[in-house]
Amino acid sequence: MAAVARGPWLPRAWLCRWGPDSPLSPKRQPGLALCYRRAGPGCGRHYRAALCAELKQPLAIEEVASRPVRPHEVRVDVHFCGVNFADILVCRGQYQEKPHLPFTPGMEFSGTVLETGTDVSTVKEGDRVIGVSGFNGMAEECVIDQKTLWKIPERVPLREATALPVSYGTAILALEHRARTRPGETVLVTAAAGATGLAVIDVATNVLQAQVIAATGSDEKCKLAMQKGAQSAVNYSQGSLKEAVRKLVGSAGVNVAIDTVGGEVFLEALRSLAWEGRIVVVGFAGGNIASVPANLLLLKNISAMGLYWGRYKDQSFPVFSRTLSSALQYCQQGRIQPHIGAVFKLEEVNDAFLHVIQRKSTGKVLISLK
Repeated sequence: MAAVARGPWLPRAWLCRWGPDSPLSPKRQPGLALCYRRAGPGCGRHYRAALCAELKQPLAIEEVASRPVRPHEVRVDVHFCGVNFADILVCRGQYQEKPHLPFTPGMEFSGTVLETGTDVSTVKEGDRVIGVSGFNGMAEECVIDQKTLWKIPERVPLREATALPVSYGTAILALEHRARTRPGETVLVTAAAGATGLAVIDVATNVLQAQVIAATGSDEKCKLAMQKGAQSAVNYSQGSLKEAVRKLVGSAGVNVAIDTVGGEVFLEALRSLAWEGRIVVVGFAGGNIASVPANLLLLKNISAMGLYWGRYKDQSFPVFSRTLSSALQYCQQGRIQPHIGAVFKLEEVNDAFLHVIQRKSTGKVLISLK
């Protein structure tokens, strides 16, 4: 998860249902409707895509023209696209990357290869693939560089494969590459019922043989985290996270903490670490960014580190690629099982965004293009 949330701001349009009498109804506001417009004569074939034409406004579904593939590119028939909080932030203008308007969100997708450029050697027509697109995957078709596609093993369904790049890529980088988690260590994960949180539980428990304490904001989510492999669960909406962890592991603390919430939850997780413990900051879903008390790092020889998943694609591609290859391998071996929380149609993309904003779903939310 590569998101930086500055606050709980919700666009009013995304909090309204499009009933026939709603001010945002397609009948009363055609500009906000799901539009199907051709790009003009002579453009060849077209495909549907979710477009952000104006920040902080609902997305529209439009028909856009296909473009030719360059020698190193691949055209993919998209079946599923993941919905991540970063997609919502970029459509608000609150993400680190700011694409030019209009643009199509969608960082990860799965599908089948339709066409390859003349220099493409990694995939062929008909191959099933996952792709990391950098905000253009929420469409029926995606043209992408061959190096950011990975072939899906035969035993892995397209739907589950879509959940691997962002959530499991983040989990594997956080646990293996950053925190260097060892078998038998205790891992605390916050927002444990979200897509990244459940991926962390899955990888830590079933791949790394670590002991997991899942921290969530409700008893229902605690129950899900336990079902997915956590050894213990804590509802941090009912009291101090640090004290709850202390009751479970004693004064020694946890070896690793993976935090996606920020604010006070991050500070409580930091104070729950053991001697030479490691905490990895993945995001700020709670809306607040805490300052790190450096004295705590010194007293317990603690390491606090960050993880910006998408940056690895540009700065350390071999690490990035190896992480996704590992996720596909773990999935093929049956060692991990991605949890799909909800699936929406492309024309329901604004409902999907609202679902994520209001934290209604557990696990990964997907857009189905078929």
